[in-house]
Amino acid sequence: MTKEELIQKAIEARTLSYSPYSHFAVGAALLCKDGSLYLGANVENSSYPLSMCAERNALYHALMEGKKKEDFEALAIVADSDQPCSPCGACRQVLSELFPANKPIYLANLNGDQKITHIHELLPFAFDKEDLGL
Repeated sequence: MTKEELIQKAIEARTLSYSPYSHFAVGAALLCKDGSLYLGANVENSSYPLSMCAERNALYHALMEGKKKEDFEALAIVADSDQPCSPCGACRQVLSELFPANKPIYLANLNGDQKITHIHELLPFAFDKEDLGL
C-alpha cells in the first residue's frame, strides 16, 4: 500500500469520528507488514478525559486482534486542519512504546499537506521502561 493510499484510508476512517464537542474529526490508518489495515477515529465524551484519539483506537484495535509492535509498518493520521495533523501528547507516549521507532508516521490534512516523521522526532525524550527501572 502506498503512502497516499494509507492516507486515503485515514481520511475514510475520519468519517466515523464521534466529535460533537470539539468538531475536530481525526482519522487514522495503521498498516501491518502482512497487509492488514486497522482504522481508528476519535471518539469524544462530554467528560473529555474519557475520550479516545484516532491513532490510539487504531493501534489498540490491532493489538486486540493479536498484532505486535514488530507487525506495524506505517501509520497515517489525518484531520481538517491548517497543518498536517500531529498526535497529542498522550498518543505520542503510547506510540513511543507500541509503534516501531524506525517506521514512518504520515501526518496529513484534507488540503493534501503531508509530513513524514518518526516517533523519536515527535517525542525525543519519551518516558519508558528504563525510567521505571525495568
